[in-house]
Amino acid sequence: MLKRFANYFSKGELILWGASVVLISVSFFGFDRSNSLAFIASLIGATSLIFNAKGNPFGQFLMIIFGLIYGYISYSFTYYSEMITYVGMTAPMALLALISWLRHPYKNNRSEVAVNRIGKKDVIIMLALSIAVTLIFYYVLAYFNTANLIPSTLSVTTSFVAVYLTFRRSPYFALAYAANDIVLIALWIMATAKDISYLSVLICFVVFLANDLYGFFSWLKMEKRQLENE
Repeated sequence: MLKRFANYFSKGELILWGASVVLISVSFFGFDRSNSLAFIASLIGATSLIFNAKGNPFGQFLMIIFGLIYGYISYSFTYYSEMITYVGMTAPMALLALISWLRHPYKNNRSEVAVNRIGKKDVIIMLALSIAVTLIFYYVLAYFNTANLIPSTLSVTTSFVAVYLTFRRSPYFALAYAANDIVLIALWIMATAKDISYLSVLICFVVFLANDLYGFFSWLKMEKRQLENE
């Protein structure tokens, strides 16, 4: 199994994944050692992103698991926006994305999804839904006295855009997740300032940012290759 894993990914991808695992492990064993769920979620999340970068539906399966665990972690710090977003939106949308990716393989290759180019209609629908989701969540989160309300609401917006683009199989889903990572880094910096044990979660999203940026460029290359082979 390990040999198949090593042969499936390029050397650069293995280095990126390995470096992600090392950073997550160092931050956990060096500064936490108690929040094991955050450690497990971070490893699952980092692994899901390297599969997503290859357009492999297995990455979406791992994202469902990550979303549920991360939702619980967010609840523990009263980041209700993150809990509601990941449990109520990201995880279910990852399930829909998983179904979509499985239903649209590239030339019957189940380990690679066919890249989709969205049109103006999709963009308009996405923007309209994003505005609606942002307004609704702002008032819901304000009602629950969510910590750091504005960045928490922004996190919901960027997450929705990301999951929508993931479902539509657009390369720009990774770029939207990168934007979401930046918001989450800011949120968990504030959390870590109050409790150093959350440093592992902060490092998790720094790692995610690097992986999502790589995923975006990987999908652009995958899109170009698929178009050339049509």
